[in-house]
Amino acid sequence: MKILALETSAKSVSCAVVEDGAPLASAYQCTGLTHSRTLLPMVDAMLKNADLTLDDINAIAIAAGPGSFTGLRIGIAAVKGLAWAADKPCLGVSTLEAMAQNAAHIDGLIVGAMDARRAQVYNAVFEAKGGELTRLTPDRAISLEELCAQLQGKQQPITVLGDGGVLCYRYLEEHGVKCSLAPSMLLYQSAVGVGLAAERAYARGEAASAQELLPVYLRPAQAESRISASSCPRSVCSSPTRPRATSR
Repeated sequence: MKILALETSAKSVSCAVVEDGAPLASAYQCTGLTHSRTLLPMVDAMLKNADLTLDDINAIAIAAGPGSFTGLRIGIAAVKGLAWAADKPCLGVSTLEAMAQNAAHIDGLIVGAMDARRAQVYNAVFEAKGGELTRLTPDRAISLEELCAQLQGKQQPITVLGDGGVLCYRYLEEHGVKCSLAPSMLLYQSAVGVGLAAERAYARGEAASAQELLPVYLRPAQAESRISASSCPRSVCSSPTRPRATSR
């Protein structure tokens, strides 16, 4: 089966068509231009160059999160539109699982890291063996200090990747955790990884309709947190709940 895969979770944007564990076509761009401007023209050009149309595609996949709030929304909206118009099933896969596909051939622990700001990274840890990935942790927002503590004493080789990979690698090395940074061509998210992860998700029966496809943020946007905090009465937000006194 052919899967059209999109990746918009960070600064770069990419698309690919994957079939039976291998890419048929792909396109990648990291120029600073907005995904809303580049994504759909890139998909259209890639399909035309590969002599494919949406009729040839069996499912459409997207890195559904974690990642940039704006980037995820753009990607999800694009997939919904394409899938709705072509009557195709959708697959939303973990951004961290998709990026781990880049290093599935490197036996050992694969540490996916995206800069989540607020002194945290979006992270998941996988074990790679013989080209197969086994998930060891859920996707999470975690401090580098906590991640470092969890990796201390591990005997397996550790490979770090993702747009927060350099930040994570430097921290781990400075705090005594021996690890390697993935080569630059494998370091960042790509739609090929999304397609490979989507093939596995499809085999598990995880396809969804366009209406059911949703982004996965892991935590609310900073602006949403501020709005929530400002709309919450001070007595409720800052004070613990106390039982009411009963009259006698």
